[in-house]
Amino acid sequence: MRVLGIETSCDETGVAVYDTAEGLLANALHSQVAMHEAYGGVVPELASRDHVRRVVPLAERVLREAGTTLAELDAIAYTEGPGLAGALLVGASVANALAFALGKPAIGVHHLEAHLLSPLLAEPRPAFPFVALLVSGGHSQLMDVAGVGRYALLGDTLDDAAGEAFDKTASVLGLGYPGGPALARLAEQGRDGAVALPRPMLDSGDLAMSFSGLKTAVLTLARREALDERRRSDIAREFQHAIVDVLVAKSIAALEITGRRRLVVAGGVGANRELRDALRRACERMAAEVFHPDPALCTDNGAMIALAGALRLEQGSAADYAFSVRPRWELASLHAP
Repeated sequence: MRVLGIETSCDETGVAVYDTAEGLLANALHSQVAMHEAYGGVVPELASRDHVRRVVPLAERVLREAGTTLAELDAIAYTEGPGLAGALLVGASVANALAFALGKPAIGVHHLEAHLLSPLLAEPRPAFPFVALLVSGGHSQLMDVAGVGRYALLGDTLDDAAGEAFDKTASVLGLGYPGGPALARLAEQGRDGAVALPRPMLDSGDLAMSFSGLKTAVLTLARREALDERRRSDIAREFQHAIVDVLVAKSIAALEITGRRRLVVAGGVGANRELRDALRRACERMAAEVFHPDPALCTDNGAMIALAGALRLEQGSAADYAFSVRPRWELASLHAP
């Protein structure tokens, strides 16, 4: 089965073609980072308008690169939620219009389910069941995954997600937007042990997480002393260590609680090199495996939407063309088709 995937949940327009027999045939992405940088964050109305401009040209491009036509598609998948309502509506309306015109199914995909399944695009592919660590700008969750649509929430963040804490801390350090990658680069210049920051809820005895207090600790430091380049890099390094320490400890605890021996890591923060290395070492110590998507597929993209749509289609999922979007949509509410 061949599926066109459309992702427009926030500030990246992603379109891809995925074939269940041949794999990912084409993938294209337009990022709005440069447009939103002047505002220090995503402006929803600007994001929606830019999706309108980009989605059709990107669809035409991936169809050419995939060497396929609209008539050869078996379905159109799109991000139904969660995300910005206006941005979601752009992708949903284009997908359903195409599907209606072609007489093909339109499949609404949960954005986080697509992230969770994205390591299936890589080799080797993880087999079900596994524990998934979803770490992005808006979510930090641990899920027990028995199969497509069979998810149980193990742990969640009580406040700021890890990616959100990265971005806010980067802003405190004067790194601009988006801050996560810039902070990781600055951390490479820092010295271990030069700063001490807390590891919130590291020893809480459960799988809950909290990163707001860590961000506040950095803000307190920044207000208390003048920060030169050396001090900023030291803080960035310790901050990243703290985030990684918590995420690794909670992930390993989740594997131990569930008895799983496979960990899948997805979402934008999943591209962080220190996190990847630390999880690999920790999993090796307990004879477990860890799986990641390609770094280019950690952020929002159409490939993961096409993949999730294809998996749903294989299990009999289909929809009529009376579409809606779900800006707030809990992953744990999903069920197998």
